[in-house]
Amino acid sequence: LAALTLAIGLGIWLWPTVVTLPRVARLREYLNDPADHADWQLRSGERCGDAPFMLPTDGYLGFGYGDSWSPGHRHTGFDIFSPVGLNATPVLAAYAGYLTRLPEWVSTVIIRVPDDPLQPGRQIWVYYTHMADPDGASFVDPAFPPGTDEVYVDAGTLLGHQGNFSGNPGNPTGLHLHLSIVRDDGQGHFLNETRLENTLDPSPYLGLEAGVYDDWSVPIVCR
Repeated sequence: LAALTLAIGLGIWLWPTVVTLPRVARLREYLNDPADHADWQLRSGERCGDAPFMLPTDGYLGFGYGDSWSPGHRHTGFDIFSPVGLNATPVLAAYAGYLTRLPEWVSTVIIRVPDDPLQPGRQIWVYYTHMADPDGASFVDPAFPPGTDEVYVDAGTLLGHQGNFSGNPGNPTGLHLHLSIVRDDGQGHFLNETRLENTLDPSPYLGLEAGVYDDWSVPIVCR
């Protein structure tokens, strides 16, 4: 019984990685020739059905909520990969709220949404990152310099442009936007975005079905 319990637990731990890895091949296919896969791409400013959030950028949704490309790691949001080069694909605010950029944030902004449109009365935060080049040259719009605090922005406001900043110049990320929906700590502050339990699946906010166990047999676009 102990061995069976261990095997089940190991399977549960490994399964997110097992189901995520096939997506890497399609992402590579897209990145090799984005223009040939225009029908795989999301379009910034569009709304999928009656979703409360608009799509924040152009590109291919390569990874979704809860995905894992190494055992034990879980992805906390959506990764949308640009069809063009650095600092060329705009990133827009998906929903209105109050923008903060901490003094140390090179490539990141976060927007406080006081009233969650899917759960009225709950405060959430929308986190946007990787808007810089590998060396830390920021692509965040100059309207939001480091230290910006609680500046109101409408949905559709230009926040910056997609980049590939990772914090390590020798190992940049792929060129993309990472977007997360972050929980509030109950005292008006956002929680640590890197932990899955501190985040929410962006799927219902954007009108997409892009959780780790959703159907990825075809590219995920507005339908």
